[in-house]
Amino acid sequence: MRFLARHSARLALPVLATVILGAALSGCGSGISLDEPIEGPVWRLVQLGNEPVAPGSDAQIQFDRNSGRVSGSGGCNRVSGSFTRSGITLRIGQLASTRMACTDPVRGANEAQFISALQTTASYRLAGPGQLALLDASGRTVATLNSASR
Repeated sequence: MRFLARHSARLALPVLATVILGAALSGCGSGISLDEPIEGPVWRLVQLGNEPVAPGSDAQIQFDRNSGRVSGSGGCNRVSGSFTRSGITLRIGQLASTRMACTDPVRGANEAQFISALQTTASYRLAGPGQLALLDASGRTVATLNSASR
């Protein structure tokens, strides 16, 4: 009987270690860093799809965990709305926007594309320290943003 108890204890340790290691590694492929939540920082737009955005576009967003609201600027107009996040799933509700004219047509086009990208966001990925990629339902990157602290 003592042999069976000792043998069971020796088998339980590697099984327990495997379970703990598996649980720890399961989050590694998701791109989520528990050290850097998306809520809090101001995220500045740096890329729409595969195209870089000219510096100084002023397009940015910020997620507020407490209120479930997202707010920011499309580059010319203020935008705000609601959002929900669960794991890597991110849904941004209908956005409200001010109606100021963009004097720069390129800036206006970027703003329209940015708002469209926000509305089609289905998930996200933290692509690196201070870098947030917004993904559509097919997993394609629709916008890339850097945190303002970078």
